Amino acid sequence: MTDITDAYFSNLIGRLETLKQALAEAMAQAASVILDAARGDKRVYVFGTGHSHMLAEEVHYRAGGLAFTVPVLVGSAMLHEGAVISSVYERTQGLVRPMLERYGMQPGDVIIIASNSGVNAAPIEAADYARDIGAKVIAITSIAYSSAIANGRRRLADVADVVLDNGLPPGDAVVDLEGTGLRVGPVSTAVGVTVINAIFAEVASELSKSGNAPVYLSANMPGAAEINQKLVKKYRPRNPHL
Repeated sequence: MTDITDAYFSNLIGRLETLKQALAEAMAQAASVILDAARGDKRVYVFGTGHSHMLAEEVHYRAGGLAFTVPVLVGSAMLHEGAVISSVYERTQGLVRPMLERYGMQPGDVIIIASNSGVNAAPIEAADYARDIGAKVIAITSIAYSSAIANGRRRLADVADVVLDNGLPPGDAVVDLEGTGLRVGPVSTAVGVTVINAIFAEVASELSKSGNAPVYLSANMPGAAEINQKLVKKYRPRNPHL
């Protein structure tokens, strides 16, 4: 292993070890909010623009994942239809509300919004929309990053019911390239995926105590086809991506 790869692994592992303690209370709060929604047959939406949208895909129809999750996947706010224009969209007011309206979010639902910088128009508008409806908002964001660049603007952390501070530095990347002034090795996706999967694992554990944990199986596992088919039939009416 080279010094650079070692530095990246060490940095990421150290951050995860720190967050395991630093986020313990906030993750417990998030799990409680999601658990209440699940027990009321509500849905948990996951939204992010740019690279943050990968957290929405992470929980969607995933082996070991919960079937009541709904990814918010809008091509113009992601990367594959045009990375440069997506950056413009996420900073433009008024675009997210019509995106979210197609999903039929209801009172008592939950939306998890991932935004490392935490100041762009799209994630904040998504939070406002959800709260107007009566849904709970969980934010995965960097307080240090949003505080450094807010300049008086609203932050996602200011409008969320539960804030999961990923503890990342402004700019996301964590490994210095000596003599260049550049940094490489972004970690927000790895940290975000770890945090969200840990929370859903806790929720699934609690639901399983009553024999009601709607967990997908890997398609190659015995009995997976029957179990997954039942879950899809139940949850497809409110998940346009199933």
